[in-house]
Amino acid sequence: MDHLFGELGQLTPQVLRGVHIYKGMVNANGQSAMVQDIRAIARKAPFYSPITPGGRPLSVKMTSAGQFGWFSDRSGYRYIEQHPSGAMWPQIPKSVLDIWQQVAPHAPEPECCLINYYGEATKMGLHQDRDEADFQWPVVSISLGDSALFRVGNVTQGGKTESTWLESGDVAVLGGDARLAYHGVDRIKFGSSTLLPKGGRINITLRIVR
Repeated sequence: MDHLFGELGQLTPQVLRGVHIYKGMVNANGQSAMVQDIRAIARKAPFYSPITPGGRPLSVKMTSAGQFGWFSDRSGYRYIEQHPSGAMWPQIPKSVLDIWQQVAPHAPEPECCLINYYGEATKMGLHQDRDEADFQWPVVSISLGDSALFRVGNVTQGGKTESTWLESGDVAVLGGDARLAYHGVDRIKFGSSTLLPKGGRINITLRIVR
């Protein structure tokens, strides 16, 4: 774990409407290691383009690791135990699990590691993460690559929202009263990072499904 990320006790989180954001928690070496781990996952479980239940394509591309992968098609939003190709999801890499253990030390190990790729002009509308069985456990998000304008609202639709830029190496924790907060990505600042040779952003989210 040494030389990959900062110790939690030495980091003061930025709090945005209850979401705890640890700026720069994953350093340059840790970010590079995670990208290599994501590439290894994608070789076994390639990125694919999901669609919403209404038939609209999501602008992000996604894949997963762990016991479950998050999935969306005309049948609805859900977790599935295999990649759409029929392949089993790869294991969650240690580089990612180490972050979970730092920010959620009392939680069981995550069962899903959802990986979203944001290309140029990609965004994610305001939504809740509520396809899990138990909301006592947090959702942990790791940002890699280009900066993203992250918006957080309330636990019900409507009302005031606030935004901040998430940069490569930032870790956000949606837990407690903010576990079901509406959140999304308005846009990315394409080309703001050199971590990914072709640009874009990778967002890793860790969840307990059952």
